Amino acid sequence: MKKRISFWFLLGLSAWAIIILLRRKGIVIPVINNHFTDCITVPMYCYLIEYIMNGVLGYQWKPDFKFVLTSILYLSFLFEILCPRISSRFTADFFDVLAYSAGGMLYYFMAVRQVHKKANSSAS
Repeated sequence: MKKRISFWFLLGLSAWAIIILLRRKGIVIPVINNHFTDCITVPMYCYLIEYIMNGVLGYQWKPDFKFVLTSILYLSFLFEILCPRISSRFTADFFDVLAYSAGGMLYYFMAVRQVHKKANSSAS
């Protein structure tokens, strides 16, 4: 049986779609446009990988702290170091790295750690 897509993931996709539409219309809300999208990037990335692993491929995999941390590092490297060197559309910004980190830690403490706590308490 396939896993249903999370309400929070769909909400994040909707927020991204609205922000993209606003950008195209020339409406830019600085904090939301610059850092909110970066803050939700890591949780959405981690959730998407978990969904593909479990819901599509049928594994019983749960992300852990190392996965979230490497996701933060990978996305920070990709979007703040590599992409700005390749395209002028990207800019390197330390605050974006902080936003990736905040989103990753939020995801870890709200989603991953809670799942591991429930699994450990039900095993006892």
